[in-house]
Amino acid sequence: MRRLSALLTQIPIEETIRNIDMEVEKLCFNSNEVQPNDVFVAVRGTHVDGHLFIGQAIEKGAKVIVCETLPAALTNQVTYVKVLNSAEALGKLASNWYGNPASQLKLIGVTGTNGKTTIATLLFNLFRDLGFTCGLLSTVENRIENELIPATHTTPDPIALNSLLAKMVENGCDYCFMEVSSHAIVQRRIAGLQFSGGIFSNITHDHLDFHQTFANYLKAKKMFFDTLPSSAFALVNADDKNGSVMLQNTLARKKTYSLTVMADFRAKVLENTFAGLLLSVEQQEVWFKMIGAFNAYNLLAVYAAAMLLEQDSTKVLASLSTLSGAEGRFECIAGPHQVMGIVDYAHTPDALQNVLQTIHAVRNGIEQVITVIGCGGDRDKTKRPLMAQVACDWSDKVIFTTDNPRSEEVEQILKDMDAGVMPQNKRKVLVIADRKEAIKTACHLAKAGDIILVAGKGHEKYQEIKGVKSPFDDKGVLTNALIACR
Repeated sequence: MRRLSALLTQIPIEETIRNIDMEVEKLCFNSNEVQPNDVFVAVRGTHVDGHLFIGQAIEKGAKVIVCETLPAALTNQVTYVKVLNSAEALGKLASNWYGNPASQLKLIGVTGTNGKTTIATLLFNLFRDLGFTCGLLSTVENRIENELIPATHTTPDPIALNSLLAKMVENGCDYCFMEVSSHAIVQRRIAGLQFSGGIFSNITHDHLDFHQTFANYLKAKKMFFDTLPSSAFALVNADDKNGSVMLQNTLARKKTYSLTVMADFRAKVLENTFAGLLLSVEQQEVWFKMIGAFNAYNLLAVYAAAMLLEQDSTKVLASLSTLSGAEGRFECIAGPHQVMGIVDYAHTPDALQNVLQTIHAVRNGIEQVITVIGCGGDRDKTKRPLMAQVACDWSDKVIFTTDNPRSEEVEQILKDMDAGVMPQNKRKVLVIADRKEAIKTACHLAKAGDIILVAGKGHEKYQEIKGVKSPFDDKGVLTNALIACR
């Protein structure tokens, strides 16, 4: 139990009705989870307004209602707390409930369209290798040292998030490296958290189903940096034209990294092959196991963050040279007949182009590139033709297939993708709705030396069709299909 008056610390309150000096059992923002003596926070969500469920929460025994708009009829024996933004209040309530765990370790947030998972995962593995106790909050997984906790969202809800951070503190974590999604920023899931640093990788076309416009998407990313304290650092990619936007108005120490322009931290690609990358980092030549210019940016961001966290340069580079990226990010599978399979999470036009450009940069020049690609349902529809166009422009053969169609009709998604195919590229394209069959077909089409890219799902171990999640693993399917073609 917690005392309500203490939980309300640092939360701007417009009005309270009845006693706030009381003990409460737990926090809830889902009325179905409410039990007697709980606090129910009515949050206005994307699809559902929690204010509609205040009555249900009270019927189930809620003792306190936190809301933006008071109900027309007030219930006796229930305390009402009116706030300006209940989502913001929920974040701060959750932080206060768990004893402000973010202030008891160094919390580093990573945001951007592409690279978040790789950067956060590399930081987690690097700092563990350097001898620190660490936590990780990412799209792929949440980790507290060796304990694996499945991830359901890129950034968890405020209660789950602060619970995880509190558990990290209990386990003696020195650092937590965390992906910060644009949804989480706008929905105030990170409200109340004290960050020691923020990293911006890049921003490209994505999530316009949620943000509606690119300007709103950019504004969401910037909000994260606007709230960083002066004690934190703000590290941005200077090669992204919007990197400087992130630094406007932030109180944090402003730092930049780049492969092409003057910056606080610089690197240069010397060699780029399927065996790895040779980089000059701050004038030190180092061989890395990771592949592609986009990973050069990720590695440089990690190096720069480590320097800002006052780590030894030589030890950091030695450790980074041994590390691999996150699961499902440019994972290479060597098949028989010298066929190379690659699985990547690329699900935006820019990410897909980065991967395909990397393949072109490291291939010998005569191999075919065969790309298997789909687009998610119930998500940003405007990127579908763009994804298709990029796939066709950079591949010798392309197979359009399903991704996670969710509640949408597969045929409509494929039709939206087909709109991006230029007449000269029509001959390159096959349409095979069944993803497993599409991957198998790609393997049958491949000849010695060819490269197969299966893009869009990466680390995911399921496929969601009509609300049903069925087991599906691109890496496993591709591996088996390559063996079957022996």
